[in-house]
Amino acid sequence: MTPVLAALTLALATLDPAAVPPPPDVVHHWAAAAPAGYWTPERMAKALPIGLLEVVHKLATGLGPKSTPSPGATGPERRRHGRAAAPAKVRQRGPVSSARWQSGGLVGRAAGRVFLTMDGVDFVCSAGSIRSANRDVVVTAGHCVKDGTGAWARNWVFVPGYDEGARPLGTFSARRMFVAGPWSRAADDSYDVGMVALNAQLGRHVNDVAGALEIGFGVKRGQQTHGFGYPADPPYDGERLMYCAGAARPDPHSQTHDQGLRCDLTAGASGGPWLTGFDAATGRGTVTSVSSFKYSDDNSMMYGPYFGSAAKQVFDMAEKA
Repeated sequence: MTPVLAALTLALATLDPAAVPPPPDVVHHWAAAAPAGYWTPERMAKALPIGLLEVVHKLATGLGPKSTPSPGATGPERRRHGRAAAPAKVRQRGPVSSARWQSGGLVGRAAGRVFLTMDGVDFVCSAGSIRSANRDVVVTAGHCVKDGTGAWARNWVFVPGYDEGARPLGTFSARRMFVAGPWSRAADDSYDVGMVALNAQLGRHVNDVAGALEIGFGVKRGQQTHGFGYPADPPYDGERLMYCAGAARPDPHSQTHDQGLRCDLTAGASGGPWLTGFDAATGRGTVTSVSSFKYSDDNSMMYGPYFGSAAKQVFDMAEKA
Protein backbone atom coordinates (compact mmCIF):
# COMPACT_ATOMS: atom_id res chain seq x y z
CA MET A 1 0.00 0.00 0.00
CA THR A 2 1.38 3.39 -0.98
CA PRO A 3 1.87 6.09 1.69
CA VAL A 4 -0.87 8.22 0.11
CA LEU A 5 -3.37 5.36 0.01
CA ALA A 6 -2.48 4.37 3.58
CA ALA A 7 -3.06 7.92 4.79
CA LEU A 8 -6.40 8.08 2.97
CA THR A 9 -7.48 4.74 4.43
CA LEU A 10 -6.56 5.88 7.94
CA ALA A 11 -8.43 9.17 7.47
CA LEU A 12 -11.59 7.39 6.31
CA ALA A 13 -11.37 4.92 9.19
CA THR A 14 -11.14 7.66 11.78
CA LEU A 15 -13.69 10.02 10.21
CA ASP A 16 -16.71 10.68 12.39
CA PRO A 17 -19.76 9.49 10.40
CA ALA A 18 -21.85 12.21 12.01
CA ALA A 19 -19.57 14.83 10.47
CA VAL A 20 -20.18 13.55 6.93
CA PRO A 21 -23.08 15.42 5.30
CA PRO A 22 -25.75 13.16 3.80
CA PRO A 23 -25.86 12.95 0.01
CA PRO A 24 -28.23 15.42 -1.66
CA ASP A 25 -31.80 14.17 -1.70
CA VAL A 26 -32.59 15.50 -5.16
CA VAL A 27 -34.24 13.83 -8.16
CA HIS A 28 -33.42 15.05 -11.66
CA HIS A 29 -34.61 14.54 -15.21
CA TRP A 30 -33.15 15.39 -18.62
CA ALA A 31 -35.79 17.31 -20.55
CA ALA A 32 -36.51 16.72 -24.22
CA ALA A 33 -37.05 19.78 -26.38
CA ALA A 34 -40.61 20.52 -27.42
CA PRO A 35 -41.36 19.89 -31.10
CA ALA A 36 -40.58 22.90 -33.28
CA GLY A 37 -43.45 25.33 -33.25
CA TYR A 38 -45.32 23.46 -30.51
CA TRP A 39 -46.15 26.50 -28.37
CA THR A 40 -48.14 28.56 -30.80
CA PRO A 41 -50.15 31.53 -29.44
CA GLU A 42 -53.30 29.45 -29.92
CA ARG A 43 -51.95 26.49 -27.93
CA MET A 44 -50.73 28.80 -25.18
CA ALA A 45 -54.15 30.41 -24.94
CA LYS A 46 -55.84 27.01 -24.56
CA ALA A 47 -53.44 25.65 -21.91
CA LEU A 48 -55.14 24.93 -18.58
CA PRO A 49 -54.06 26.11 -15.12
CA ILE A 50 -52.01 23.35 -13.48
CA GLY A 51 -54.72 23.22 -10.84
CA LEU A 52 -56.86 21.14 -13.16
CA LEU A 53 -54.32 18.30 -13.37
CA GLU A 54 -56.07 16.30 -10.69
CA VAL A 55 -59.42 16.87 -12.38
CA VAL A 56 -58.06 15.56 -15.68
CA HIS A 57 -56.79 12.43 -13.91
CA LYS A 58 -60.16 11.82 -12.26
CA LEU A 59 -62.18 12.39 -15.42
CA ALA A 60 -59.90 9.99 -17.26
CA THR A 61 -60.57 7.29 -14.66
CA GLY A 62 -64.28 8.05 -14.44
CA LEU A 63 -64.16 9.27 -10.85
CA GLY A 64 -65.47 12.74 -11.61
CA PRO A 65 -64.12 16.14 -10.56
CA LYS A 66 -63.92 15.76 -6.81
CA SER A 67 -60.70 16.83 -5.10
CA THR A 68 -58.96 14.48 -2.69
CA PRO A 69 -56.60 15.16 0.18
CA SER A 70 -52.86 15.01 -0.30
CA PRO A 71 -51.19 11.89 1.13
CA GLY A 72 -51.31 11.91 4.91
CA ALA A 73 -53.62 14.91 5.11
CA THR A 74 -56.13 15.18 7.93
CA GLY A 75 -58.74 17.84 8.50
CA PRO A 76 -59.20 20.33 5.67
CA GLU A 77 -58.05 19.12 2.29
CA ARG A 78 -54.90 20.60 0.84
CA ARG A 79 -55.33 21.77 -2.72
CA ARG A 80 -52.16 22.25 -4.70
CA HIS A 81 -52.09 25.99 -5.33
CA GLY A 82 -54.04 25.63 -8.28
CA ARG A 83 -54.49 21.94 -8.26
CA ALA A 84 -57.98 21.74 -6.86
CA ALA A 85 -60.95 20.57 -8.86
CA ALA A 86 -62.60 23.31 -10.86
CA PRO A 87 -65.84 24.32 -9.07
CA ALA A 88 -69.11 24.34 -10.95
CA LYS A 89 -69.50 27.98 -9.95
CA VAL A 90 -66.86 30.57 -9.21
CA ARG A 91 -66.49 30.91 -5.47
CA GLN A 92 -67.75 34.21 -4.06
CA ARG A 93 -64.82 36.57 -3.74
CA GLY A 94 -63.98 38.09 -0.39
CA PRO A 95 -61.95 41.26 0.03
CA VAL A 96 -59.45 41.55 -2.82
CA SER A 97 -55.90 40.83 -1.64
CA SER A 98 -54.10 41.01 -4.98
CA ALA A 99 -53.30 43.60 -7.62
CA ARG A 100 -51.67 43.80 -11.02
CA TRP A 101 -47.94 44.50 -10.94
CA GLN A 102 -47.37 47.52 -13.18
CA SER A 103 -44.18 49.00 -11.74
CA GLY A 104 -41.79 47.00 -13.89
CA GLY A 105 -38.36 46.66 -12.29
CA LEU A 106 -36.47 43.40 -12.01
CA VAL A 107 -39.42 41.23 -11.00
CA GLY A 108 -41.37 42.43 -14.04
CA ARG A 109 -38.70 40.85 -16.24
CA ALA A 110 -37.54 37.92 -14.14
CA ALA A 111 -41.01 36.55 -13.30
CA GLY A 112 -42.76 34.76 -16.12
CA ARG A 113 -45.22 32.16 -17.29
CA VAL A 114 -44.47 28.48 -17.68
CA PHE A 115 -46.09 26.30 -20.34
CA LEU A 116 -45.85 22.53 -20.04
CA THR A 117 -47.46 19.24 -20.94
CA MET A 118 -48.37 16.68 -18.27
CA ASP A 119 -49.99 13.37 -19.12
CA GLY A 120 -50.83 14.62 -22.59
CA VAL A 121 -52.53 17.83 -21.43
CA ASP A 122 -51.12 21.35 -21.81
CA PHE A 123 -50.90 23.44 -18.63
CA VAL A 124 -49.64 26.79 -17.32
CA CYS A 125 -47.68 27.71 -14.20
CA SER A 126 -45.46 30.58 -13.04
CA ALA A 127 -41.73 30.81 -12.25
CA GLY A 128 -38.86 33.23 -11.67
CA SER A 129 -35.31 33.59 -12.99
CA ILE A 130 -32.81 33.36 -10.12
CA ARG A 131 -29.12 34.20 -9.92
CA SER A 132 -27.10 31.05 -10.53
CA ALA A 133 -23.57 30.06 -11.51
CA ASN A 134 -24.67 28.76 -14.92
CA ARG A 135 -27.03 31.74 -15.41
CA ASP A 136 -29.74 29.30 -16.51
CA VAL A 137 -31.90 28.50 -13.46
CA VAL A 138 -35.53 29.32 -12.77
CA VAL A 139 -37.43 28.37 -9.62
CA THR A 140 -41.01 27.14 -9.56
CA ALA A 141 -43.23 24.70 -7.69
CA GLY A 142 -42.37 21.01 -7.71
CA HIS A 143 -45.80 20.17 -9.10
CA CYS A 144 -45.07 22.41 -12.11
CA VAL A 145 -42.13 20.13 -12.94
CA LYS A 146 -43.18 16.67 -11.78
CA ASP A 147 -46.62 15.35 -10.86
CA GLY A 148 -45.59 14.20 -7.38
CA THR A 149 -44.85 10.49 -7.63
CA GLY A 150 -46.02 10.52 -11.25
CA ALA A 151 -44.73 11.83 -14.54
CA TRP A 152 -42.27 14.57 -15.34
CA ALA A 153 -43.50 17.51 -17.37
CA ARG A 154 -42.75 17.67 -21.08
CA ASN A 155 -42.56 20.55 -23.57
CA TRP A 156 -41.52 22.78 -20.66
CA VAL A 157 -40.80 26.42 -21.53
CA PHE A 158 -40.40 29.65 -19.57
CA VAL A 159 -41.54 33.03 -20.91
CA PRO A 160 -39.99 35.83 -18.80
CA GLY A 161 -41.81 39.13 -18.70
CA TYR A 162 -44.95 37.64 -20.28
CA ASP A 163 -47.70 40.23 -20.68
CA GLU A 164 -51.03 39.81 -22.46
CA GLY A 165 -49.67 37.34 -24.97
CA ALA A 166 -46.44 39.24 -25.61
CA ARG A 167 -43.10 37.46 -25.20
CA PRO A 168 -40.75 40.48 -25.10
CA LEU A 169 -37.77 38.50 -23.80
CA GLY A 170 -38.30 35.32 -25.78
CA THR A 171 -39.05 31.73 -24.82
CA PHE A 172 -36.57 29.46 -23.02
CA SER A 173 -36.86 25.67 -23.12
CA ALA A 174 -35.94 23.29 -20.29
CA ARG A 175 -32.63 21.41 -20.34
CA ARG A 176 -32.69 19.63 -17.00
CA MET A 177 -35.23 19.49 -14.15
CA PHE A 178 -34.74 19.03 -10.40
CA VAL A 179 -37.11 18.40 -7.49
CA ALA A 180 -36.62 17.52 -3.84
CA GLY A 181 -36.66 13.81 -3.03
CA PRO A 182 -39.65 13.99 -0.64
CA TRP A 183 -41.70 15.62 -3.39
CA SER A 184 -40.84 12.93 -5.93
CA ARG A 185 -41.39 10.04 -3.49
CA ALA A 186 -44.50 11.19 -1.64
CA ALA A 187 -45.74 14.53 -3.05
CA ASP A 188 -44.87 16.07 0.33
CA ASP A 189 -46.18 19.65 0.26
CA SER A 190 -43.37 20.87 2.53
CA TYR A 191 -40.97 20.15 -0.36
CA ASP A 192 -43.03 21.39 -3.30
CA VAL A 193 -40.14 23.18 -5.00
CA GLY A 194 -38.62 22.67 -8.43
CA MET A 195 -35.64 24.16 -10.24
CA VAL A 196 -35.15 24.03 -13.99
CA ALA A 197 -31.93 24.68 -15.91
CA LEU A 198 -32.84 26.24 -19.24
CA ASN A 199 -31.25 26.12 -22.65
CA ALA A 200 -29.64 29.32 -23.87
CA GLN A 201 -31.56 31.30 -26.46
CA LEU A 202 -29.45 32.50 -29.40
CA GLY A 203 -26.40 32.07 -27.15
CA ARG A 204 -27.84 34.14 -24.30
CA HIS A 205 -28.71 32.79 -20.84
CA VAL A 206 -31.99 33.58 -19.12
CA ASN A 207 -30.18 35.49 -16.33
CA ASP A 208 -28.60 37.71 -18.96
CA VAL A 209 -31.83 38.39 -20.82
CA ALA A 210 -34.38 38.64 -18.01
CA GLY A 211 -32.16 39.49 -15.06
CA ALA A 212 -31.94 37.36 -11.96
CA LEU A 213 -33.60 37.55 -8.57
CA GLU A 214 -31.53 36.60 -5.53
CA ILE A 215 -32.53 33.41 -3.74
CA GLY A 216 -32.23 32.84 0.01
CA PHE A 217 -32.26 29.77 2.26
CA GLY A 218 -32.87 29.53 5.98
CA VAL A 219 -34.27 33.07 6.06
CA LYS A 220 -36.13 34.14 9.19
CA ARG A 221 -39.78 33.17 9.08
CA GLY A 222 -42.73 35.54 9.39
CA GLN A 223 -41.34 38.36 7.28
CA GLN A 224 -43.22 40.77 5.03
CA THR A 225 -43.54 38.94 1.72
CA HIS A 226 -44.63 39.72 -1.83
CA GLY A 227 -45.95 36.78 -3.87
CA PHE A 228 -46.04 37.05 -7.68
CA GLY A 229 -47.62 34.92 -10.39
CA TYR A 230 -49.95 34.58 -13.33
CA PRO A 231 -53.30 33.30 -11.98
CA ALA A 232 -55.46 31.86 -14.76
CA ASP A 233 -58.61 30.57 -13.04
CA PRO A 234 -61.54 33.03 -12.78
CA PRO A 235 -61.69 35.87 -12.09
CA TYR A 236 -58.18 36.00 -13.63
CA ASP A 237 -57.10 34.98 -17.12
CA GLY A 238 -53.34 34.44 -16.73
CA GLU A 239 -52.40 37.29 -19.04
CA ARG A 240 -50.90 39.66 -16.46
CA LEU A 241 -48.42 39.49 -13.60
CA MET A 242 -50.30 39.81 -10.31
CA TYR A 243 -49.07 40.01 -6.73
CA CYS A 244 -50.10 39.82 -3.09
CA ALA A 245 -48.29 41.22 -0.06
CA GLY A 246 -48.39 40.62 3.66
CA ALA A 247 -46.69 38.93 6.59
CA ALA A 248 -45.97 35.22 6.18
CA ARG A 249 -47.71 33.01 8.76
CA PRO A 250 -47.25 29.41 9.92
CA ASP A 251 -49.52 26.66 8.62
CA PRO A 252 -52.42 26.81 11.14
CA HIS A 253 -53.22 23.13 10.62
CA SER A 254 -49.60 22.04 11.20
CA GLN A 255 -49.83 19.69 8.22
CA THR A 256 -46.74 21.19 6.60
CA HIS A 257 -43.67 23.29 7.40
CA ASP A 258 -44.93 25.88 4.92
CA GLN A 259 -45.78 29.52 5.49
CA GLY A 260 -49.02 31.16 4.41
CA LEU A 261 -49.72 34.48 2.75
CA ARG A 262 -53.10 36.17 2.52
CA CYS A 263 -53.70 36.02 -1.22
CA ASP A 264 -56.60 35.37 -3.58
CA LEU A 265 -54.50 34.41 -6.61
CA THR A 266 -55.81 31.28 -8.32
CA ALA A 267 -54.53 28.34 -10.35
CA GLY A 268 -51.81 29.27 -12.80
CA ALA A 269 -49.96 31.28 -10.14
CA SER A 270 -48.41 28.02 -8.91
CA GLY A 271 -44.63 28.34 -8.79
CA GLY A 272 -44.65 32.12 -8.75
CA PRO A 273 -41.81 33.56 -6.62
CA TRP A 274 -42.26 34.93 -3.08
CA LEU A 275 -39.90 37.79 -2.28
CA THR A 276 -38.80 39.11 1.09
CA GLY A 277 -36.95 42.38 1.54
CA PHE A 278 -38.82 43.58 -1.53
CA ASP A 279 -38.14 47.05 -2.94
CA ALA A 280 -41.10 48.18 -5.04
CA ALA A 281 -39.04 50.93 -6.67
CA THR A 282 -36.54 48.50 -8.19
CA GLY A 283 -38.56 45.27 -8.21
CA ARG A 284 -35.79 43.52 -6.30
CA GLY A 285 -36.02 41.12 -3.39
CA THR A 286 -34.94 37.68 -2.21
CA VAL A 287 -36.87 34.59 -3.30
CA THR A 288 -37.71 32.58 -0.18
CA SER A 289 -40.64 30.46 -1.40
CA VAL A 290 -43.05 29.82 -4.27
CA SER A 291 -46.84 29.48 -4.46
CA SER A 292 -47.86 25.90 -3.72
CA PHE A 293 -51.34 25.14 -2.34
CA LYS A 294 -54.48 26.30 -0.52
CA TYR A 295 -56.69 24.57 2.02
CA SER A 296 -60.19 23.64 0.86
CA ASP A 297 -61.84 25.58 3.70
CA ASP A 298 -59.86 28.82 3.24
CA ASN A 299 -59.50 30.31 -0.22
CA SER A 300 -57.96 33.49 1.19
CA MET A 301 -54.60 31.97 2.22
CA MET A 302 -51.94 30.65 -0.10
CA TYR A 303 -49.06 28.50 1.17
CA GLY A 304 -45.50 28.03 0.02
CA PRO A 305 -42.64 25.72 1.07
CA TYR A 306 -39.99 27.10 3.40
CA PHE A 307 -36.64 27.28 1.61
CA GLY A 308 -34.29 25.45 3.94
CA SER A 309 -31.54 22.88 3.36
CA ALA A 310 -33.67 20.72 1.04
CA ALA A 311 -34.40 23.60 -1.32
CA LYS A 312 -30.72 24.59 -1.24
CA GLN A 313 -29.72 21.09 -2.32
CA VAL A 314 -32.05 21.37 -5.29
CA PHE A 315 -30.60 24.76 -6.20
CA ASP A 316 -26.98 23.63 -5.76
CA MET A 317 -27.49 20.83 -8.27
CA ALA A 318 -29.47 22.98 -10.71
CA GLU A 319 -26.86 25.73 -10.91
CA LYS A 320 -24.18 23.17 -11.76
CA ALA A 321 -26.24 21.56 -14.51
